[in-house]
Amino acid sequence: MTFVARKRRAPPPVRRRRTPLRVDIVVASPLWTARRSLKALLRRAIGEAASMASTIQGQRGELAIVLTDDAAIRVLNRDWRSKDATTNVLSFPAKDPRHARGTTHLLGDIVIAYETTEREARAEHKLFAHHLAHLAVHGFLHLAGYDHASDDEAAAMEKLETAILARLDVPDPYIARSVV
Repeated sequence: MTFVARKRRAPPPVRRRRTPLRVDIVVASPLWTARRSLKALLRRAIGEAASMASTIQGQRGELAIVLTDDAAIRVLNRDWRSKDATTNVLSFPAKDPRHARGTTHLLGDIVIAYETTEREARAEHKLFAHHLAHLAVHGFLHLAGYDHASDDEAAAMEKLETAILARLDVPDPYIARSVV
């Protein structure tokens, strides 16, 4: 009896199940217009975060990312958090996260300040795009219910952020980089 070797077909590629998430991006400061491909980067970062955040998986959701400047984020930080200072990112979770089955879940808003993001990226010797992706993921995780108020919460959130960013080919933001 003669056996004929057959070529094995490669298995089909594994497709990740994506959360049907709508991300509206509002450019509220002209400082952001010089940066290219930011919207695609932000949508990809949020998509990866949503696919890994256990509280969001499988839900239809909607959120907004507002790209603003230091002056605007300072006002938001002062009015909503009683901190009269600039910051890199603020998250505003929707007040009523409940939604009817089959409807869109309003997650909230993420606001990112250009000057602070750029200044931090430069000071930490990171690519602007990498730092922006990190801030978007961080902000999204707050919308998903994650926090860093305690050391244990911070460690869990940082671990998840690092895993999400690795899927985006962004180096671990919590490892100190040496100046080259």
